Amino acid sequence: MTERLQTLTQQLLEAAKRAGADSADAMAMHGTSVEIDVRQGQLEQAERSEGVDIGLRVMVGQRQANVSASDTSSATIETLAARAVAMAKEAPEDPYLCLAEAGQFATDYDAEALELADSSAEPSAAELQEDARRAEAAALAQEGVTQVQSAGASYGAREIWIATTNGFSGGYGRTGRSLSCVAIAGEGLKMERDYDGDSRTFQEDLRSAEEIGATAGQRAVERQGARKPPTGAYPVMYDERISSGLIGHLLSAVNGAMVARGSSFLREDLGRQVLPKALSILENPHRLRQTGSRPFDAEGLPTAPRTIVQDGVLMGWTLDLSTGRKLRMPSTANAGRSTGSSPSPVVSNVALTQGDKTRDELLREMGTGLLVTSLIGSSINPTTGDYSRGASGFWVENGEIAYPVNECTLAGNLRDMLMQITPANDARDYLSRVVPSLLVEGLTIAGA
Repeated sequence: MTERLQTLTQQLLEAAKRAGADSADAMAMHGTSVEIDVRQGQLEQAERSEGVDIGLRVMVGQRQANVSASDTSSATIETLAARAVAMAKEAPEDPYLCLAEAGQFATDYDAEALELADSSAEPSAAELQEDARRAEAAALAQEGVTQVQSAGASYGAREIWIATTNGFSGGYGRTGRSLSCVAIAGEGLKMERDYDGDSRTFQEDLRSAEEIGATAGQRAVERQGARKPPTGAYPVMYDERISSGLIGHLLSAVNGAMVARGSSFLREDLGRQVLPKALSILENPHRLRQTGSRPFDAEGLPTAPRTIVQDGVLMGWTLDLSTGRKLRMPSTANAGRSTGSSPSPVVSNVALTQGDKTRDELLREMGTGLLVTSLIGSSINPTTGDYSRGASGFWVENGEIAYPVNECTLAGNLRDMLMQITPANDARDYLSRVVPSLLVEGLTIAGA
């Protein structure tokens, strides 16, 4: 299949040149996915998809257009190229549009060394169904669980090839295996639900179905009797399973596209402190067996580890070639794209400095406040950093969990929140975003 993808990208580029493009890049992807859902021990839904998608970006002067298709016939490729060139001629000029120069492309890389694809056999539908059934059974075995909303297992594999008219041609494959369970405790208006799940590159790394199901059930039972917390300004602990979302807001704010548009609340903060002094954020696109790892970006540039925040100070933006030009900086090799879109900046694997205390130790120091385990909805102003989100979790008194809570809202400003975070030491190092539980001071909680 790899040779076919490589051939398809070359056919796309040749067709683009014949149609009148000055330059072009092409992407071909072969994907396979299988999804199984189980309910009450029986198969509820099964889906399988497999196919090849192709995408072409053409440039005519400083104008560009993107086209994509799932038909790979020669006639379709010729038609795609002709339409793309016609569209590009009508597009507005972009003075920052470019391909990487030949000397910038990744040449010495070893995609296999990153272990992005599991060489073991694709699991059968029966195997996936059995995993989901076991997870559901483990959840139902927990005292207090009344039903399982869903239990599902999935597998995916894809191969990617990217090529440009000025010399780059390269690709790699990746796989993914996941299992999840959502359990419900109680009945009627007193029902509470919670979940657990796992997703890994290698099937052998996946946590057991029994562990995932049991954890989902236990979490749902713990939420029974939830009520609204008091209203006021309190410290808030973001549990490890959702804390990466808070750091995700910072990562979005340092995205070059946001900065270039002037829509980032950190747009004036390059070289300034944005986190407490002891904290850093490192990006490493070469971590083994990670979904965010890759040997080169969507523009063919070699990826490399970099520091986004060092000792609390913002060190740089996340850039592709175009946004780098807009900001008069070199690309950080963070371009991402699909077959139907132009490159844009995306971040890969990141890790926040961990603390030296457990989550429970930080809860004891917190005294009275809210432990958040789930966030609902979002009202965030990316330009100002104003933050408001629905939340549920547990109320903490005297450093101990007192009772479950729901139907409350958290409010604050991301700039202030990020400057007041204290990390625990409980991050899971096998995730693409390694972020521990985070204690944040001074948020406003709207509850009872």
